[in-house]
Amino acid sequence: MNNPLPVFYFLVEWGGARVGFTEVSGLTDEVAVFEYREGSSPRLAPVVIPGVKRAANVTLKRGMLTRDNEMFAWFDSIGMGTVERRDVTISLLDSGHSPTMTWMLMNTWPSKICSSDLNANANEVAIESLELVCEGITRQAP
Repeated sequence: MNNPLPVFYFLVEWGGARVGFTEVSGLTDEVAVFEYREGSSPRLAPVVIPGVKRAANVTLKRGMLTRDNEMFAWFDSIGMGTVERRDVTISLLDSGHSPTMTWMLMNTWPSKICSSDLNANANEVAIESLELVCEGITRQAP
């Protein structure tokens, strides 16, 4: 029986380091659509043509850690016209810790980092998020 994969067991890696996150969103790759219609065409509808592929920004979320500042260091390394690009791998794992599906984000860099709102009346974990820009997403199944 071929069951759908659960989404709660995954691994994020960049630069050879494994990084723990509670949520990954935005694993989207899309193709721009162009419409073209010649003026003398008997059809009253345009021809739809595929354009440039573009990957959406990917957002990673995790509980704030007091001793792990790598996300902030990567973000702070961005300077005028310079950025450290990394390849990021996100693997959906099975119960034996083996990848069942892998997304590779190419030439990735952080465009936004966000700390949790603070609330004295809240009873929750502080969450930080990192938004990544990438030049492409590929997906592989084993």
